[in-house]
Amino acid sequence: MSSASARLLKLFEGHRLTPTQRRIAHCMVRRAADAPFLSSVELAELAGVSQPSVTRFAVALGFDGYPALRRHLRESAPDPEAAGTGTGTGAAGGADAAGNEYQQAVQAEIDNLRHLAALLADPAPVERAGRLLAASRPLPVLGLRAASPQARGFAYFAAKVHPDVRLLDEGGSMLEDRLDACVRAGAGALLCFALPRHPRETVAALGRAREAGLSVVTVADSAFAPVAHPDDLLLPAAVGTGLAFDTACAPMLLGRVLLEAMADELPDAQARLEEFDARAAERGLFME
Repeated sequence: MSSASARLLKLFEGHRLTPTQRRIAHCMVRRAADAPFLSSVELAELAGVSQPSVTRFAVALGFDGYPALRRHLRESAPDPEAAGTGTGTGAAGGADAAGNEYQQAVQAEIDNLRHLAALLADPAPVERAGRLLAASRPLPVLGLRAASPQARGFAYFAAKVHPDVRLLDEGGSMLEDRLDACVRAGAGALLCFALPRHPRETVAALGRAREAGLSVVTVADSAFAPVAHPDDLLLPAAVGTGLAFDTACAPMLLGRVLLEAMADELPDAQARLEEFDARAAERGLFME
């Protein structure tokens, strides 16, 4: 993580932000180098919110208004000129302003992946998560609504190396029953994929998991997501917001990184993979 991003995260910590304000905060972290130079209108456009929402966001942080927030960011930057001069959306990444809306959406996802790569410069959180997930028997994997594909993909591959993976991708009255069954079976940790819009059921399920003593590892779109809890290990991976429906390349990739970290902690992971390949060949599962 860059020093500019770290300063912004520290500024936002401890504030109870609305979903719209979390969206602005997330956008500023992604654009940390340019944030001190963006006007309220430019920031609103980048975050996909209204200009008054940016003003309310600044006030929620304790500033008189957005100009005061921007002035604070400029004064706290160690080398303002190194961050660029800021000339609208182009200053937030020249490629972002080029091309049509589809190209811009792709470029935004590239930026999300770059930000994820920067976060992974410190592998300790992912390695800790890998140890927690590998040790849990069974391993419940939670993901509802928009997060269901991420949870299902993780569970599919995790089952190849982990002896007992249990997918929780449907809400309703059965969700708590299935979670309780995992606890009774000896689960020690839960992996949650939480993406916007965040279902209330996800928040409730995570609360139940904590009450049961499970260690919670959460892949969320932002450190300010409503599922965030100080006792959890939260790993942020931004979603793209340039299209009508969010795109989730970074959360998907982070899920694969967690799979790698978990497999590294399972001594028989390679043997399980080789056994699966042998059975697949015997059954003729794949066109090879």
